[in-house]
Amino acid sequence: MAPLWYTASSALLLSVTAAAWPYSTYKSIDFQPPTLQINQTGPTDPGFIFLGPRGGVQPAGQAALIYDNAGNLVYEGPEEVTSNFMVQKLNGSDVITFWAGDMMDIGYGYGTVHILDSTYQEIHTVTLTGNFVTPDNSTKTSYIDLHESNITPNNTLLVTAYNVTQHDLTSIGGTSSEWMLDSHFYEIDIATNEIVNSWSALDHEDDIPLTSSHQKLGGTAGTQENPYDAYHINAITPTNNGHLVSLRHMWSGYYLSENGSVMWQVSGENGADFTQVGNANFSWQHDIRVWNETDEGMILTLFNNANTPTDNESPTTGVSLAIDLVNKTVTGLRSLSDNNDPIHSVSQGSYQVLNEQDGHVFMDYGSISKVKEFDGAGNVVFSGKFGTDNAVASYRGYRFPWSAVPFWKPSLNVTRTSTGATVYMSWNGATDYDTWAVYSASSANSTNNQQIATGKRTGFETAINVTNLTTDYIQVAALQGNNVLGTSDITSF
Repeated sequence: MAPLWYTASSALLLSVTAAAWPYSTYKSIDFQPPTLQINQTGPTDPGFIFLGPRGGVQPAGQAALIYDNAGNLVYEGPEEVTSNFMVQKLNGSDVITFWAGDMMDIGYGYGTVHILDSTYQEIHTVTLTGNFVTPDNSTKTSYIDLHESNITPNNTLLVTAYNVTQHDLTSIGGTSSEWMLDSHFYEIDIATNEIVNSWSALDHEDDIPLTSSHQKLGGTAGTQENPYDAYHINAITPTNNGHLVSLRHMWSGYYLSENGSVMWQVSGENGADFTQVGNANFSWQHDIRVWNETDEGMILTLFNNANTPTDNESPTTGVSLAIDLVNKTVTGLRSLSDNNDPIHSVSQGSYQVLNEQDGHVFMDYGSISKVKEFDGAGNVVFSGKFGTDNAVASYRGYRFPWSAVPFWKPSLNVTRTSTGATVYMSWNGATDYDTWAVYSASSANSTNNQQIATGKRTGFETAINVTNLTTDYIQVAALQGNNVLGTSDITSF
């Protein structure tokens, strides 16, 4: 079991150490995304890989990114720090969502949630305002934290927020007026940006006492500039009767009623309100989710970090637990790890159930720049690496099916050769085209252009050599079969 304390200044390593990642470059567009190194050893579930890498001195490519199973870039968003990049359902349609903003050194952030349709048009921008206190008393445009942005079946958005609060910490050896982080969540109506529900951990201190925190008060923690983080909220899941909240520093999930009161607690240390059956331990967890909930029980899945920045105790695992509400037991069902590549993830991470029928699970290792897919037997069938461990991070990572036709045009660059030219072309974010057509144009405004070459799509960028050119103008089109999905501007060379 990991120790009961570690330094607040390194709580989550969300500000990763300065490092550059191996990156790819292209002729047709000015991108430098991390190179995703792939090792596939078995069949995977369908879908693309969604990441939000960041890495110190390498700002280029620090964005919401989609890759295919071969490690080819599919989409790069604006260059900004992102989190929770994923596909969700809104009003019955697939959308992509991500948080973007500023990450603080001790593991939380201030930002905005962006919701894009299948053309990458931003259809909603969700913000949170209010009477929040920040470490430096600065005012933020939006106070949404990076940890959660979960669309509910009611088309609302569940988000986390951290408020710097002056509080009595004498119960844990502090003074009566020190500063701490209160963990909040908010439910926001996406269409109107209005708050429809909110919750504060400090409002329930009787049920969630500060003395239960594994993040002990010490060092310089307790000032407004460096507030003590007793709770560290990092996941909220809607349930049949309210919500289930993950508090990392309590090593616990709390099942809340609709009015926010604590109905029960499951602890990775001792079970809390449940008797542990088998190996049901976890610590410093992320991404608790609820599955197959009934009045008698449910399944919980989570990313079990089991480590801190000051202690590499045991390999990080992906865990599923059976909660029996009748007999008050918590039973360990699965514990996923790669015996050939034991990972100690000190912060962040996610556990995604891809398919309940075949048992496939996709895991992002947070502070360790790796993703893995496990099959139903617990075998690793896919691994990806995108940077240096503990220097490049992605808060969560996912696999999702996704179909998109961008609202922008394909990009191209033409380079002269001794026999003609090489045409480099790409269409950032497009998922469904399979062929490129190259046209010779008579002028910059020509509409009656002549097709001079075709070629199969090859990864993110395709290059086609053309010869015997009679003009200096080129245009390209992306096709699915014989159907034109997008056409570039005409360029001269």
